[in-house]
Amino acid sequence: MKNTNYHEEQNRKNILKLREIMNTLPAFCRSYFNSLEDYTSSRTRLAYAYDIRVFFEYLHECNKVCAKMNIVDYQVDILEHITRQDIQDYMSYITYYEKDGKEITNDERGKARKLSALRSFYNYFFENEIIEKNPAALVPVPKLHTKEIIRLDPNEVATLLDQVEDGTKLTQKELEYHKKTKIRDVALLTLLLGTGIRVSECVGLDIQDVDFNNNGIKIRRKGGNETVVYFGDEVEKALLDYLKTREHVIPQSGHENALFLSLQNRRMAVRSVENLVKKYSSRVTTLKKITPHKLRSTYGTALYRETGDIYLVADVLGHKDVNTTRKHYAAQEDERKRRAAKIVRLRED
Repeated sequence: MKNTNYHEEQNRKNILKLREIMNTLPAFCRSYFNSLEDYTSSRTRLAYAYDIRVFFEYLHECNKVCAKMNIVDYQVDILEHITRQDIQDYMSYITYYEKDGKEITNDERGKARKLSALRSFYNYFFENEIIEKNPAALVPVPKLHTKEIIRLDPNEVATLLDQVEDGTKLTQKELEYHKKTKIRDVALLTLLLGTGIRVSECVGLDIQDVDFNNNGIKIRRKGGNETVVYFGDEVEKALLDYLKTREHVIPQSGHENALFLSLQNRRMAVRSVENLVKKYSSRVTTLKKITPHKLRSTYGTALYRETGDIYLVADVLGHKDVNTTRKHYAAQEDERKRRAAKIVRLRED
């Protein structure tokens, strides 16, 4: 088996899945998705395809005209027969619906993403003068309420890493696996907490991506851009300890370069890391639902608290827009402002 690059393999899978979905959509959709290829990732196009398919499935089920023909037989002019009210009804529908015996819900963010996909879809045909109406542009985006950013406190970070090392609160069965994975798990969580990289960036790491001369790791961001993220002494030690044990493992064919391996000696999957974080963090805090992304928020908060440099935090976390970072760490900004108010003295005591 060819030793594949993780990101190339994921891209291949996304493209194949996208082709499957395209076969369930009207033929005119192909020109839209072809137009996205030069400036979007396969992952983004796949997400849009899922959302567009939900829209057409809704029309087929709930629209009297659309129900009379198969989805693949729809012609592009059907888009002009869809009204603003139809799309508003669709937005209401996706709040809760059932498909294949499963209940599916969308919160305000899920609905906003689906409307964004639909707007992009309609804009393509409208701007290319294929249709004369653009009802999707008339539907307002759902108001997004600010969510509390969940993160681990410094004492919780220390407790979490202690738990990964000693496993005192794990079940007897979990302890059996813990003996085999402890050093790997310590390295993995220390890396996530010490760099703020995304879980997809973490599982995509190859051994050669780690540079101990400069204490940096080469990662590929969302969108495909490569960058180097630097790490401190704690991460360095954890990685070196893990690599000593990694040398004695014989990876499965095609996974020789992967940095983090599963017990099956294959590259770890995103879901595996999510389950790993859930297993350990549930022993540390019962009030917070900790995910790999929450570890990323924990790192961002600590970095901002120490530096006060929102642009540095945005750069290290890979945010394209600093306003995204500012929104996430507004509470720390307020805290700094409150401290600043106490610094300036108008009169000496």
